[in-house]
Amino acid sequence: MNYKLLFTSLLTIFFTQLTFSQTQNKEVPLAIDATLKTRYEWATETSTSRFSVRNSRLGLSGKITSQLSYRAQMELSSNGKFEVLDLYASFALPSGFDFSFGQVSIPLFNASQITPSQMVFANRSFVGKFNTGSRDIGLLTTYKRDMASVPVMMQLGIFNGTTINNPKWTGCLSYNGRVMIGGDMGLRASAKFTRFPLSDESDYMIYGADIRFANRLLKLEAEAMNRYNYYNEINRFTAYLETSLKFPLKGEKVIKAIIPALRWDGIGENMKNQGFDVNRLTAGISFALTEAPFNSLLRINAEKYFIEREVSDFSLYDELDSDKITLELLIVF
Repeated sequence: MNYKLLFTSLLTIFFTQLTFSQTQNKEVPLAIDATLKTRYEWATETSTSRFSVRNSRLGLSGKITSQLSYRAQMELSSNGKFEVLDLYASFALPSGFDFSFGQVSIPLFNASQITPSQMVFANRSFVGKFNTGSRDIGLLTTYKRDMASVPVMMQLGIFNGTTINNPKWTGCLSYNGRVMIGGDMGLRASAKFTRFPLSDESDYMIYGADIRFANRLLKLEAEAMNRYNYYNEINRFTAYLETSLKFPLKGEKVIKAIIPALRWDGIGENMKNQGFDVNRLTAGISFALTEAPFNSLLRINAEKYFIEREVSDFSLYDELDSDKITLELLIVF
């Protein structure tokens, strides 16, 4: 794909739409949000445990006008280091186009799999953890409209392809896209792809699809993703199926709802001949401490691994693929 032509086309759309936009009054310039995840984990197979602050995120966002906005989000302690996550400006146009320029989430993963404040479980699924990074620096174009009263979103992005906080010069940019049909409630489905030439040995084409049903109490979601490496011709296939059900409690002053959840996910690198290399079953129960859509909560997760063959990513430390019990406190505000 000619990424230079793609980049030029995106800019052409932007400036064409900008010509017909009008100056707007100033809006609220600053809003603050934060997420804190702290946990205790016990790896049953190694008989080891640890306390950790998994996430400590602070976000700043605001509208300069009704069309011009910005977003900045920092991880205050990522393994003891400060890290910038989001850092971009957006320009929304009356025609439904939105252009985000800077460091932004690539249009590949569902927020329910990678965003701490929206995840149903303590740990990310294999889809969200073992394919590629979730952010890059570039230009993301989003187009939204309703078709026959059904929300439709289309996204197309072009990025450095060198991952987060790494603005290296490159002769081979990354490009990706996603189409999503449906809204936050009811039935929703999406298909997406990413061409991600990270290095000579990590030269990826990633594509996937998902389907979800959600209402005020029930959520059911399934997704499959394949990562093909042109270097060694390995197809890494990941998938999950998860569900959660919310039971509101009336008259309770501390616990607002109880949310049991169940997830299966798997990963395999030779699915045609061998099937999944690793399967995992996660059962959890959460106690909602607020009534907000994305709750502050206390949760307990139990993970059980079924390992047929070793996967290289699990070799970082012994506890990574050990059965675990996790107690986690999530604060969102």
